[in-house]
Amino acid sequence: MALSIGIVGLPNVGKSTLFTALTKKGGLAANYPFATIDPNVGIVDVPDARLQALADIVHPGRIMPATVEFVDIAGLVKGAAAEGAGLGNQFLANIRECDAICEVVRYFKDPDVMREANHTGEFVDPASDAETIMTELILADIQTLEKQLPKLEKESKRDKALAPKLGIAKRLLEWLNDGKRAANMEMTDDERAAAKGLFLLTMKPMLYVANVDEDELTVELDAIDGVTPIPICAKVEAELSELEPDEAAEYLADLGLEHSGLETLAQAAYRLLGLQSYFTAGEMEVRAWTVRQGATAPQAAGVIHTDFERGFIKAEVVAFDDYVELGGEAGAKAAGKLRIEGKDYVMADGDVVHFRFNV
Repeated sequence: MALSIGIVGLPNVGKSTLFTALTKKGGLAANYPFATIDPNVGIVDVPDARLQALADIVHPGRIMPATVEFVDIAGLVKGAAAEGAGLGNQFLANIRECDAICEVVRYFKDPDVMREANHTGEFVDPASDAETIMTELILADIQTLEKQLPKLEKESKRDKALAPKLGIAKRLLEWLNDGKRAANMEMTDDERAAAKGLFLLTMKPMLYVANVDEDELTVELDAIDGVTPIPICAKVEAELSELEPDEAAEYLADLGLEHSGLETLAQAAYRLLGLQSYFTAGEMEVRAWTVRQGATAPQAAGVIHTDFERGFIKAEVVAFDDYVELGGEAGAKAAGKLRIEGKDYVMADGDVVHFRFNV
């Protein structure tokens, strides 16, 4: 399951520096607006210590972690939605294709990194910066609905099944015109399903990254739009990306941190989108597979290959803790911890699975 997260923010907040560090990919991280002209796309491994624990038991040829796709999208400025300012129209088109939005907000102070006109690099106003981005997303959604409504009204007269979609579109337009994010409007499950077909930016899940100075990594930050930002120092992440694992662990310990920004961000993204991992373990490879929480065994099998879902017979399942404690599949089977599950089984995070299928 591919997960795509768009990294957004105002110019010079450290988006491209963070992206380059996360993906260990050389990018353009320049000290001027719109350093990112076209979106950079990077596939990032999701760190998971459980993979190594499984590998220590089965000694595979390779370890394959789950992945997240990060998209570094051009910086936004005021007037992007209404006037197409900066690279606004391009920005909005790129972000529409992402599953979630990760907004990088500037908390660091640096006189050498310019901000918008009339402000020096020492000026920091995270709440205002976040509000600017949200305002542009809301304005873009208003434009989207204003374009869709005439067509929806016309089509709903012929097709009564479109009435719920028309109704929620009208409610959302009124809500957005009050300056509120679409996702925060109270809706029934059916209304949310209808709203999904409107392709609104402010319906997307959001998380915030606070790009802080190194000495603020452990400081508790105020929430933005009800979401506590993840403190990450892009400069530290850039340095970590150049170190060997042992050196990186020592560096993090010196900073008083257990995990890198990448680990924290990837795990937050998983929680945000309601995702979890299950594992397959054998001599060839140990691999993490991504499924949505609540996925059934056949759906999980389909992530490996559609034939697995179509011809699903059963799943042989061992909980991760049991698998490790009992030394693998044979030990789990001997202890009665290997379960045979059918089509209705709901996958648990960390399940170690072998699927049986026939096509």
